[in-house]
Amino acid sequence: MKIPRALMASFAAIIIMATAGHAQEPYPNKPVKVIVPFAPGGPSDVTARIVFAVMSKNVGKQFVIENHAGGAANIGITLASRAAPDGYTVLLSSSSLWINPNTYAKVAYDPVKDFIPISLVATTPNSLVVHPSVPVKTVKELVDMLRTAPGKYTIANPGTGTPPHLSGELFKVTTHLQTTSVPFGGGGPMIQSVVAGHTPIAFSSMPPAAPQIKAGTIRALAVTAKKRSPAVPDVPTMAEAGYPGQEGDTPQALVVPAGTPQAIVDVLYRELMKVMQSAEVKQKLGLAGLEVVASSPQELATVIKDDGAKWGKVIREAGIKIQ
Repeated sequence: MKIPRALMASFAAIIIMATAGHAQEPYPNKPVKVIVPFAPGGPSDVTARIVFAVMSKNVGKQFVIENHAGGAANIGITLASRAAPDGYTVLLSSSSLWINPNTYAKVAYDPVKDFIPISLVATTPNSLVVHPSVPVKTVKELVDMLRTAPGKYTIANPGTGTPPHLSGELFKVTTHLQTTSVPFGGGGPMIQSVVAGHTPIAFSSMPPAAPQIKAGTIRALAVTAKKRSPAVPDVPTMAEAGYPGQEGDTPQALVVPAGTPQAIVDVLYRELMKVMQSAEVKQKLGLAGLEVVASSPQELATVIKDDGAKWGKVIREAGIKIQ
């Protein structure tokens, strides 16, 4: 059966109109993948699940968390850097994003060239924690114990080059301790090992540690911040414990692949700012030991540059370099 030319033209017009209408649908018009380059339970995972649960409700489309742990975040970050720059893949990462290029001899991404900054979302201090079986109650007692048996004890961390690991290295360098660092595949697995007493000393970010500190399954000796954490207000700062100059945190940043249209970047930033003003989000992040930051893209770009330089110096002094 031969279709009349006029009818074919009508069909074509309908298809063109439908396609044009679809192209003009506001972003997002389908689920968005949120890559978290760490195992569940760590600060990046906790931040992502709190923030994007609310954003999903606000925009009416699901933001789906995908954990891609391994390689101290390099696997997930690399995956995000190679994603299509269409706004449907975003990355929520700790400062491993800009620290790892200092730690590893070669990484498959550039934190500046391969990503567009959206915002520094939140931050949390790192903490020095021990299993209750460790016979110390203060940082000084721990230092004295470690000095009496150089090389005997290990200090756990969430992964090589992660902020808690570098806090541990800074502590070892400044106190001249001889201990071995034991990396894990994220904050969740590491804290589980501390709670079990397998690696009874650790530097941890606050989200995986705070619930265990409150429950008494681990003991916090200090936090690496200028002021005490509201999540564990009875725990002193490192300076209060007699060890100044140990400040270090685990910031959480939202970025998208380079090439993402500015209009989409603007939508993500605008919607994120709405979420971060939510009392519910502030409360949940606070209980997890995270403090809302909500910076501008330009401020995050400055943090990426300056923080990378700061920890790069610690990495060189500690002699950390992974091939």
